[in-house]
Amino acid sequence: MFLSLREIKKSKFRYSLICLVIVMIAYLIFILTALANGLSEANRQAIDSWNAEKIVLNSDANGSLDQSTITAQQAKKASADKRADITQMSANVQTVSEGNKVGSQVIGLNKNQFIYRDLKIVKGHNFTKDNEVVVDQSLLETDGYHLGEKVKFSRNGHVFKIVGTVKNNQLNVAPVIYATNDAVQTEKFGTDMNHTISAMIYRSDVKKAVDGTQIMNIEDFIQDIPGYSAQNSTFEFMIAFLLLITLVVISIFLYVLTMQKIPYFAVLKVQGVSNGYLAMNVISNALILSIVGVVISGLLTFLTAISMPAAVPMTFDITLMGLVAVMVIVMSIVGGLIPMRTVAKIDPAKAMGGS
Repeated sequence: MFLSLREIKKSKFRYSLICLVIVMIAYLIFILTALANGLSEANRQAIDSWNAEKIVLNSDANGSLDQSTITAQQAKKASADKRADITQMSANVQTVSEGNKVGSQVIGLNKNQFIYRDLKIVKGHNFTKDNEVVVDQSLLETDGYHLGEKVKFSRNGHVFKIVGTVKNNQLNVAPVIYATNDAVQTEKFGTDMNHTISAMIYRSDVKKAVDGTQIMNIEDFIQDIPGYSAQNSTFEFMIAFLLLITLVVISIFLYVLTMQKIPYFAVLKVQGVSNGYLAMNVISNALILSIVGVVISGLLTFLTAISMPAAVPMTFDITLMGLVAVMVIVMSIVGGLIPMRTVAKIDPAKAMGGS
């Protein structure tokens, strides 16, 4: 480590360039990780907040909440133990006064069931009437809505009043709006198909499905959200590829530097310095550069996190970021191991010009 520090101090510019490359790569990995985590959460936040174990959908819905309809007769035959019925509708919500349209996911709830009771109201109060709604706080923070605002959905002219907000309740990267099941059913189906719901949510195991329905684990249901798995796989591939780039870049730089230092290593070998000590010197270089690079990129990521607008779906998870930082350092150390064979094969006589 002592030799590495003196070497880095002597060749500041050369090692600063390597460190800069690590900073840029690590910063990009951190941002991509936060974006992947944020988009993943924006797809499933509302579902996670229900703390449910099973979901029952129409058997022809192919795991899609948007395509599922369960009749009143089917719901009546199903188990009522720890169950919550929901009616889902994708709609543009807009203010009555200015017409500010925002794509949203409208979820109807029964007031005597657990999802309604467990809503964590941040501002205002929970809805109690068919013309009242509770909305995700992002509608207030990024879209200019406020408590008491009169809103309607593009399907018809029914007017609702925002009476409360909840935090971190998005579905399919859209804010969730909670209302009564009767109100959402009327909005979605009209008066002819009242009491038709989209799904039944359970906090306990459901062993037998009613005819025409299917039972899914909540995690399997989330994986079937359109684009969810493909999006996560894409980001995981990008992050893995960037870690591989870190390995290659560090290996190339350290290999070039090692080749340039062969005469100096030869002198040290003549003086009795072991291959192990020289190898540790190269690995120490990689370790110091990667740690400094990760720390600087971490500071840049922190500045990005506090300056990022709320509209950008990025979540900076400290534990996840720490794991990514460790992976960058590990890749750097592995990259430092690659020139070891060259160091071990140095012949002092040939390196110093002997025959």
